[in-house]
Amino acid sequence: MKVTQHLWFEKDMEAAIAFYVSLVPGSRLNGMSAVMGESPAGPAGSVKIADFTLGDQNYMAIEAGPLDPFNHSFSIMVEPETQAELDRLWNALSDGGEIEQCGWVRDRWGLCWQVAPRRLRELLDDPDPAKVRRVAEAMLSMVKLDIAPLEAAAAG
Repeated sequence: MKVTQHLWFEKDMEAAIAFYVSLVPGSRLNGMSAVMGESPAGPAGSVKIADFTLGDQNYMAIEAGPLDPFNHSFSIMVEPETQAELDRLWNALSDGGEIEQCGWVRDRWGLCWQVAPRRLRELLDDPDPAKVRRVAEAMLSMVKLDIAPLEAAAAG
């Protein structure tokens, strides 16, 4: 069974998707179309639908005017391998958006992302509860996550 995340944009969906697929390696726009018939959101052609892939995840998107704004109930998590890649993603996503604690950022379209290094997951999966606590405390003190201090916290 295929599972696809679905995003609803009030406006500017094409620019958002082009931006997202440019950021995440292995991403692509698979297709875009306009609804030819009239809809509750507007006249024929005013509703757009897109199919795209971010990394290894499938997404659909619709641009159909205002409905519910994005919030933290749905977010996209990216797990870069290196600090340089984390910094690149963080800087791009936060440009025109809002930064938050613990690696969270809301992009200029309002979509919430968590930019967390893959190494963080490994450190939090450690069997030593004291190490996990130190790493979690270090993470909770950060805005943009930084691998070196997380490693230092793990080492004690």
